[in-house]
Amino acid sequence: MKLQGQEEYEASSAHENVSAGELESDHGPSHSPGSSSETDSRELGVCTDPPLFIQLNELLGWPEALEWRETGRWMLFEEKLEVDAGRWSAPHVPTLALPSLQHLRSLLVKGLVLLDCPARNLLELVEQVIRVESLSPELRGQLQALLLQRPQHHIQTRTWPCWGSTPPKKVPHNENVPLKEQHQNPLRQKLPPEAEVATVLAGELGFLPQPLGAFVRLRDPVVLGTLTEVPLPSRFFCLLLGPAMPGRGYHEMGRAAAVLLSDPQFQWSVRRASNLHDLLAALDAFLEEVTVLPPGRWDPTARILPPKCLSSQHKRSLSRKREVEGFSTRRMAGAEDRRGPGPQVPCPELQRTGRLFGGLVQDVNRKASWYTTDFLDALHPQCFSAVLYIYLATVTNAITFGGLLGDATDGAQGVLESFLGTAVAGAAFCLLAGQPLTILSSTGPVLVFERLLFSFSRDHNLDYLPFRLWVGIWVATFCLVLVATEASVLVRYFTRFTEEGFCALISFIFIYDALGKMVNLTHAYPIQRPGFPGYGCFCQYPDPQGNESQWATTKQKNRDDILSMVRKVLSDFSSVLAILLGCGLDAFLGLATPKLTVPTEFKPTLPGRGWLVSPFGANPWWLSVAAALPALLLTILIFMDQQITAVILNRAEYKLQKGAGFHLDLFCVAVLILLTSALGLPWYVSATVISLAHMDSLRRESRVCAPGEAPSFLGIREQRLTGLVVFILTGFSIFLAPVLKFIPMPVLYGIFLYMGVAALSSIQFVKRVQLLLMPAKHQPDLMLLRHVPLNRVHLFTAIQLVCLGLLWIIKSTPAAIIFPLMLLGLVGVRKALEWFFSPQELLWLDELMPEEERSISEKGLEPEQSFGGDESQDSELMYQPKVPEINISVN
Repeated sequence: MKLQGQEEYEASSAHENVSAGELESDHGPSHSPGSSSETDSRELGVCTDPPLFIQLNELLGWPEALEWRETGRWMLFEEKLEVDAGRWSAPHVPTLALPSLQHLRSLLVKGLVLLDCPARNLLELVEQVIRVESLSPELRGQLQALLLQRPQHHIQTRTWPCWGSTPPKKVPHNENVPLKEQHQNPLRQKLPPEAEVATVLAGELGFLPQPLGAFVRLRDPVVLGTLTEVPLPSRFFCLLLGPAMPGRGYHEMGRAAAVLLSDPQFQWSVRRASNLHDLLAALDAFLEEVTVLPPGRWDPTARILPPKCLSSQHKRSLSRKREVEGFSTRRMAGAEDRRGPGPQVPCPELQRTGRLFGGLVQDVNRKASWYTTDFLDALHPQCFSAVLYIYLATVTNAITFGGLLGDATDGAQGVLESFLGTAVAGAAFCLLAGQPLTILSSTGPVLVFERLLFSFSRDHNLDYLPFRLWVGIWVATFCLVLVATEASVLVRYFTRFTEEGFCALISFIFIYDALGKMVNLTHAYPIQRPGFPGYGCFCQYPDPQGNESQWATTKQKNRDDILSMVRKVLSDFSSVLAILLGCGLDAFLGLATPKLTVPTEFKPTLPGRGWLVSPFGANPWWLSVAAALPALLLTILIFMDQQITAVILNRAEYKLQKGAGFHLDLFCVAVLILLTSALGLPWYVSATVISLAHMDSLRRESRVCAPGEAPSFLGIREQRLTGLVVFILTGFSIFLAPVLKFIPMPVLYGIFLYMGVAALSSIQFVKRVQLLLMPAKHQPDLMLLRHVPLNRVHLFTAIQLVCLGLLWIIKSTPAAIIFPLMLLGLVGVRKALEWFFSPQELLWLDELMPEEERSISEKGLEPEQSFGGDESQDSELMYQPKVPEINISVN
């Protein structure tokens, strides 16, 4: 029978024990050493100690030539030495045989346990360990010489393995100075600087009359010379030796000890243990959490890959605390845990003050304290990559929507107005808004409304731009009323149902427009096929011999540093490099593709008009009052468009530290609508897909992670400078026409397509649509499928599909004038679903609305559970902090 220890090797979500190498410039709240949060962490057993690197040195060669060789190592996962292949295995979840843990426990009970040992070097440590009454002086001498023998470490470089120590095997190593190979070990760069080492020595030793076990915790961690693979201070030392045992008894006991030490909960306990009883209690607690795999039901030689998402150590500690304190505590804590991701509990930004403009004043005061850091935090190379990427996306958007707007308004507005409006509105928003990561842009729904407004003006012989000015004035007025009455708190009713419907619609618009543009290009610029003149290409591979010798002679450490830096640069600039590659291929092959067209003269597209729009023109005076009706519909559209995007960008899983600014953002949009209306420029609101791409290009991840562990998502680099520079460059693009004219339009359409597909493919709605076309036996093991019947999942998805289809149809027909009301209707449809779905089902499929949460809280009830007690831990997986679902990867 085997024990699968996956639950024992879980790193805390968001890294409760974040190392110094993982921390970046965060300005979130911090706690003093005596704060209540740290006290709670101690009570719950959350590990806040230095990370521990564990290695297993095994005694081989008995009875002929004894030698110590490192055969395994652990941080979170296990790596085994594959001797024949001359390499370390891929990190994997370790599995243990049950007898190995039982034998280890028995050996510790009978053996030597030294806690807070004062040894200052390896010699003093060995002298402490061999002071066992059952050993004769002669055996002690032999054992001391053996323990001081220098072990062999397999230091794996990128080109060849290097055995870290190859002196004569009988030469002791009393010195505490690490070897040069230890300092150059690439593994050292993966470990945080404050990490400590635990060494397990195990093996068969025939001259011992009985098994010898010792567990030592050093009072002060010290570097033990060449004993360890990496030159880090050692904290723990475990010795497991004895006469022959059946099978690989000592090897498995050594692995069991190493696996125990790699568990964060066991580490926390053993660091604070005061006697043998505490040590055994920690081991027993470990055994209570392991999962048993029955024999014959799995392949013991198979290696379990590390999971993509590791649950929190806090969850394990909280679960243990619930078991102790009883059912009442369990139910109360469970009710708190079962709040899905997102702004379910009103955050400070969404709490009504009851005063006119009270929310706006709070937003201004909150964001003013961060204003200086909003610029200082942008001093990072990653921001430069984000600027290039988002700049090209913004220019593409300005070109595309400018051209579409010119067609829709018969040249009343065009590409120049699109460039100028994008630069002015975007830069002003980044300087003054509450959430500067938002990218303002023309959007599909607003473009539809512009087209309808122009058609109405043309059909009724109205002067379009003055009429549009009064619509903008009324929209700004209505938005200011919404800001004054704190209407932004209603965004709490925008659940995932509404967000996914809107995000899917915008993504489809991006995909549809990109594919449509590229298909149209095939007529004007037909694709060459075999037999056409000019068809064909050739590839020339460079001779690799020129650099081979030079590369081989480069120092290993410098080579590793350079390769690591190159990989990081390629990762940060992957999208930008792809764009440059497309431009380079187009120029090198001389392809006849349409190029980016940028206005060369700074003047309005419509001949004869100035930059300021006259309030009346040829229109009657009463039209200024009648404009309030279309303005009301546009206000609904702008409020929904702006605030849905704001809710998505400010979700809790993005780990934003500087807070949101829903009221301030809407106020800025209102002022900018007034400004752009007076200048005859397009109207701008938050662009969902580009804003998500902007945030994802600023993702911060841990720089130091254990082998096999995915980098941890630390949050977003919150600042104002990237967006500001993007919009300034967009404005200067008018004067960069000689350079920008070489960018092929298909490359820019590819950016649109990439962002649309990436945003669409990563939302839960699309995953549920795939389930409609997938047989049950091939469906993935999604958590929602464990707790919601499949037919109910399909019903919920079908309703979303119908709503999305109606939105697309209405957007594409003359009935598009009611499109804003249909967006608002998504909230009503979600509210109506409460009549057809239980709170438990909505909790897994969507989120609870405020009234549902208050009802559950007042009644003291939890959502009903349709699973047994053994699966109660599964429900917690739903409430883990998650990285953003919209993943438009740049890093």
